[in-house]
Amino acid sequence: MPDPAPVPGPVPVVLVGLMGAGKTTVGRKVARLISQPFVDADVELEDRTGRSVANWFADGEDAFRSAEADLLASLLAAEVPLVIGAGGGVVVRSDNRARLSDGAVAVVYLHGRPAFLASRARVKAHRPLLTGDPVEVFERMYAERDGWYREVADTVVEVRPAHDAGEKPKWRLAQQVVEALVALGAVHPSRVTDADGVRL
Repeated sequence: MPDPAPVPGPVPVVLVGLMGAGKTTVGRKVARLISQPFVDADVELEDRTGRSVANWFADGEDAFRSAEADLLASLLAAEVPLVIGAGGGVVVRSDNRARLSDGAVAVVYLHGRPAFLASRARVKAHRPLLTGDPVEVFERMYAERDGWYREVADTVVEVRPAHDAGEKPKWRLAQQVVEALVALGAVHPSRVTDADGVRL
């Protein structure tokens, strides 16, 4: 009887999408379900440089995007493959899109309509682009970035309002992401656990 085929190792998983799509919250849950470490890219940049995103933007968006690109390259090359919640504008630079499209990374686009995402996003100091009318800002960013998100994405998962008060939409989304990753072959089914860490 032939030996069973080895289980393929994990690959980096990157969640992309506009702010408010749930990249951090859902990403943490995805990481838990597939037993990989999670990194929020914006938080990691602040931790590594000692500068907030807003502080980077004070030097101009180009300075921030350059630092963001260096960080993405570093995270994708990590010894232990990560689940990465990318910044909403990571796809603005062509070199980032090339890195995300090279086939060694599984990219999930958390897609939501601008008005819905605007209703979820909070105005925080680390979101310097969110000034003015939120819906208009989101519609503008969506028009600019949706095509780029789809360009790099291996799969698209829809972000929708919860249907009832008892629903747990973030866990539902995380499970949908994991199912998509398994279907892509990016995650082996034997690596998937439930929310309590029990292998399924």
